[in-house]
Amino acid sequence: MEFTRVGDKLISKEKLMRTIERILALRSSGMSQQEVSQKIGVDRTFISRLEALAEVRKGGSVAIIGFPLENKQELVQVADEHAIDYTFLMNDEERWTFIRSLNGKELLDDLMGLITKLRDFDVVIMIGSDMRIRLAEALLGDKVIGVQLGQSPIQEDVYFDPHRLKDLILSVKGKAQ
Repeated sequence: MEFTRVGDKLISKEKLMRTIERILALRSSGMSQQEVSQKIGVDRTFISRLEALAEVRKGGSVAIIGFPLENKQELVQVADEHAIDYTFLMNDEERWTFIRSLNGKELLDDLMGLITKLRDFDVVIMIGSDMRIRLAEALLGDKVIGVQLGQSPIQEDVYFDPHRLKDLILSVKGKAQ
């Protein structure tokens, strides 16, 4: 079990996550915020703020970035089929070729250009390591939906289920699955 100390309190992260999952499951089943708050024993405003904190805007422009992906071409095809506005996916070899082909200034310029471009999208789906997702969230804020392939550093291509990407795209765009 993982704990975090907050002042004189010892917080169980697992208990917190179980409670959040239970709240979301009850809300998804059709219960009102008030009904869930009474059942779980928290203020209704907590549930409202929890939902607002994790809400992903449906519709709008969507970008997908990610690496190192074993089945990059298959995922690009899924993105194309669902009219994703911008797709930047790489396998591990492409990632290293990209990095090694540029000097420090060129690499920084390209990365800054990519960050600037991604800021224009309503939603950015980031597929990668835990560290890369945290970096994307720090740079782009709440518009990032992180899909973790593993712990950093990931040193080889990882297969990502194209059906999972399709379902995520449909959810983000607000279309029935």
